[in-house]
Amino acid sequence: MAYLEKKDAIILLNDGTIFHGKMVGPEGTATGEICFNTGTTGYQEIFTDPSYYGQIMVTTNAHIGNYGATDLDLESSSVKISCLVCKNFSNDFSRPLASTSLAEFLQQQNLIIISDVDTRALVAHIREHGSQNAIVSSRVDDRAALKKELSQIPSMKGLELASKVSTKEPYFFGKEDATYRIAALDLGIKTNILRNLASRDCYIKVFPYDSSYEDLAAFEPDGYFISNGPGDPEPLKDAISLARKVLDNNHPLFGICLGHQIIALANGIKTYKMHNGHRGINHPIINLVTGKGEITSQNHGFAIDKSDAESNPAVEITHTHLNDHTVAGIRIKDKPCFSVQYHPEAGPGPNDATYLFDQFLELIQSTKKQAI
Repeated sequence: MAYLEKKDAIILLNDGTIFHGKMVGPEGTATGEICFNTGTTGYQEIFTDPSYYGQIMVTTNAHIGNYGATDLDLESSSVKISCLVCKNFSNDFSRPLASTSLAEFLQQQNLIIISDVDTRALVAHIREHGSQNAIVSSRVDDRAALKKELSQIPSMKGLELASKVSTKEPYFFGKEDATYRIAALDLGIKTNILRNLASRDCYIKVFPYDSSYEDLAAFEPDGYFISNGPGDPEPLKDAISLARKVLDNNHPLFGICLGHQIIALANGIKTYKMHNGHRGINHPIINLVTGKGEITSQNHGFAIDKSDAESNPAVEITHTHLNDHTVAGIRIKDKPCFSVQYHPEAGPGPNDATYLFDQFLELIQSTKKQAI
């Protein structure tokens, strides 16, 4: 069975802190921003989520791998994290739907794994000192060289990563004879977003991250969508310009996560890098319009500036995060546009917020009626 032999390995953080563990399987070195996810399930969806591109993922759940892997749980065509850090990695699995072990799945993806780590201490350190770059390596006695290598890794602030995960060519998803046509800008789109739209009688054309408004408009869509994705939103000037043009032409527009930040920037609202971000499947949100609470799936290291949003007369804050009161959703007044910072499609996570896809379709329908 794959990944049986374990060798000593270290995690070196940018602030000089070192954590020890065991390399599961092949030796090697991985770099990236280290972050943690508090979900107790859904590890395969997390690992294949394009929003995690290049990040070292620490899982807080004590056991990883115990239900195997299946193509049903893929959120993209490949693993997007740069390294997995966990407490206990299991080679055995007991899920009837699983087609292979997680070990075999990750071995095919050449992913570096370090287990036997004190993940509680590591997560506590990240929470206190913030997300930061790190290097994971089996070269435990080569710390000077590892520090030098780590110093050359760029900060996530100002880093454009959508180009690394976006489709290179446009493609279609759903049935061609569906009632609604959606033009989706792919900044790192999750497959479950496309599934949710297709299940609501939508035919989606997915466009590369640097596509123009004219490219999307040529599809003659009923609505526009800007997806989730990795990295800092500010360098994505083309996407911001596209969002402005969609708004200027009063087309229905929906954004999730990075797409939410792009819509905010298009309306003059600043974004900022968070201390350690939100990553998990139990984040509490309050819908300020309905007064109802939602338990949500979240994955982001950037957020939009609350004071900017509050002072913008064209913007209404529709959702806030109950833990830290950050902005979790906005609506553009007098425009058919709204966005959320979290993931209504889940994958993994709860389904409390799937109504937002229905809200997008209702927005499209009402916009069509007004045009008649």
